[in-house]
Parts: sequence; structure tokens; C-alpha cells
Amino acid sequence: MVIKPSTALRNEYGTISDMAHEDDTPIYITKNGEGDLVVMSIEAFERREEIYKLRAKLEAAEQSRLSGQPAISMEESRRRLEAIYGQEM
Repeated sequence: MVIKPSTALRNEYGTISDMAHEDDTPIYITKNGEGDLVVMSIEAFERREEIYKLRAKLEAAEQSRLSGQPAISMEESRRRLEAIYGQEM
């Protein structure tokens, strides 16, 4: 975990940017000794968002399974994929 004071954003922006891209980890920024912000590369942020979306979909699927809702058949899955990609599978 990397922790930097808020003044580092102004004085060391290039270094912080390089760290965020190279280490691919969030950098915690403090203000008056207290946690204030988290800085990360756009790529890391977008990957994190995709993981959260996937987890939400998996959770919804698991809730459906636990509630006894029927699963989608292989044929229905095939029809949906063909509708999305416009080709016969």
C-alpha cells in the first residue's frame, strides 16, 4: 500500500502517475494526516469496475439458482448469442 500526503499530488504528480501505472495499485492520499482520496490508473479503475459488474451478475445468477428459477437452456443461450452476434453458431 502506498500512502502520500495531498501536497504530493501538486509537487510529485509525475511520480505518482508513474507509480499508479507501474505498480497497478491504488495510491492513498492523505489530508492533514487523515485518509482523503485514492488515486489509480484509468486501466486499473476500469478493470476493477468490470470485476464488480461480473460479481454482480454472478450474484444475481446465484440468487436465481437458489430461488429455484429455471436455468436458461442451451438452445436459448444459442439463440441469444446469435441475436447479439448476428450469425449462426
